[in-house]
Amino acid sequence: MVADMSLVSLVSRASTLVQLVMLALLAASVLSWFVIFTKHKILKVAREDAMRFEDQFWSGINLADLYSRLKKKNEERRGMARIFESGFAEYARLHKRTAGSGEMLLAGVQRSMKVSLAREEDKLEANLSLLATIGSISPYVGLFGTVWGIMRSFTALGSVQHATLAMVAPGIAEALIATAMGLFAAIPAVIAYNRYSDQVDRLIGSYENFAEEFSTVLQRQSAAELDQQQAEVA
Repeated sequence: MVADMSLVSLVSRASTLVQLVMLALLAASVLSWFVIFTKHKILKVAREDAMRFEDQFWSGINLADLYSRLKKKNEERRGMARIFESGFAEYARLHKRTAGSGEMLLAGVQRSMKVSLAREEDKLEANLSLLATIGSISPYVGLFGTVWGIMRSFTALGSVQHATLAMVAPGIAEALIATAMGLFAAIPAVIAYNRYSDQVDRLIGSYENFAEEFSTVLQRQSAAELDQQQAEVA
């Protein structure tokens, strides 16, 4: 009699522990793909928003007008727009209350943008650790299921007098499915983690560069206003 070696049959004949391992790996794979597609959309929107806002910022528009436009929008600000909004709001607040040096004003603006930058970084890096975890442990979980299944097959083989390959092959095949499922869950997760980590690093770098450039613009604007005030007094 030829044993049924179909995938469904092998999974259904596997031990309860191996089936639980397969179920866990299947759940990890589904979760991984959900995170992959969600993260792809988030990073794509973040890149497009950054490019769009940089074009507006360097178009020569008055910073106060740009800030007013952002405040009028009902949608949530994110990325560069959020960093700009927090920085300019702090600049306007300190500019009204502080008549002293521009260094104190600039330091306050930089602190505000640093906080916003850290929050944006946390948003971009969300769930990346989950992909890294799935990618690193799934092969080991699958290997555990395989080892357990092979041990069970050889234990059953020891209770018969005349062992044949046909008797042990189905059990080994059942066990190896767990390893295959572990690799199926891990490989996309590792690829996505590496790709998205690089994209996040690039985005954060562009945010940091923008914050530095914006600080320079505000410093020049503050110095120009101070020179104008001194000229009026003179």
